[in-house]
Amino acid sequence: MSNNGMKKIKVFKKKPQNAPVSPAVEAPEEDIVLPAETKPYNDEVAEDDEFERLLNQFISSELEDIDTGLDTNDRVRAPDTPPAPAPAAEAPAASPAPGQTGPELDEGEKALLEAYKNFSNSIVMMAGMNDLEAPDFRIDASLLSPHYKYSTGNLIATDAVSGWEIMFKVHGDILTGLNPQASDEELLDFAERCEDEILQLAVISYVEILIEMEGCEIALEERRLKAKRRKIEREIYEEHQRRVERKQRYVEAIQKKKFPIDAERLVNNYFRTAQKDPDGAYNVLINNPAVYAPIDTSKLKPRFFGLIKPTPQDGIRINRELGQFLKKLKA
Repeated sequence: MSNNGMKKIKVFKKKPQNAPVSPAVEAPEEDIVLPAETKPYNDEVAEDDEFERLLNQFISSELEDIDTGLDTNDRVRAPDTPPAPAPAAEAPAASPAPGQTGPELDEGEKALLEAYKNFSNSIVMMAGMNDLEAPDFRIDASLLSPHYKYSTGNLIATDAVSGWEIMFKVHGDILTGLNPQASDEELLDFAERCEDEILQLAVISYVEILIEMEGCEIALEERRLKAKRRKIEREIYEEHQRRVERKQRYVEAIQKKKFPIDAERLVNNYFRTAQKDPDGAYNVLINNPAVYAPIDTSKLKPRFFGLIKPTPQDGIRINRELGQFLKKLKA
């Protein structure tokens, strides 16, 4: 992986936020005065697919709040003084027995492991040639499988520090003038000027570790965001299913009472309005449900042995009765 144009990053975990849930409408106890004039609900506009609309709305709002954890200023660098101990990480798994094939790695993890091995081998050779105890390098393929993890990154950073301590003990006179915050390019320029091939290999391998870790952390962050999206999708789908079932219970209850009204139209219009104004939509539902769907007076039976035909006053009465029914309904 080339180091041209690579940004310096730091990835940290952030607890996922709970996906929002549509509010459940509860029936208020107090009486509500109906306005003198109420405009009928216009449902002639084609209705968007509710699930897709909810999904896009909640995912957009959720992802806007997700901190990717990318910091361009913090990376593992050669310290001029021993750093504080790294946070405790999970114990590494045992290496495969001789002759056994290790776990399969993705290209990014494979490149990182190769750079790490080159660095650790050069440090071990450097320590052996100078009667120094080599650090215990702990990373193997099992710790990078199935993917790079934050805990593995902590171990690599700690091992890199241990390697630099050996490099300073052996080549302190050469490394004294090296900037502790040197960029990748500056480190590679320094390595080109090194006459000691082992030191040169150690510095180049260290830069490769930085670059490959950067790529693995970006891939890890992408997987985290994809998992976050899948979680939101599942929660939105479950919420959508609950709303569909609740709407159907409303429709069946109205139809069972044989109110002269299009129950599905009424319920769909009410729920669509309640998404923006739950309290206001419910107030209209229990006081003037005909706003969401008109009363069909043609379905009313004539009174007084069929001599008196239904009038608009009968529609007002049915509208009031339906509102009282919906107020008591627990769907």
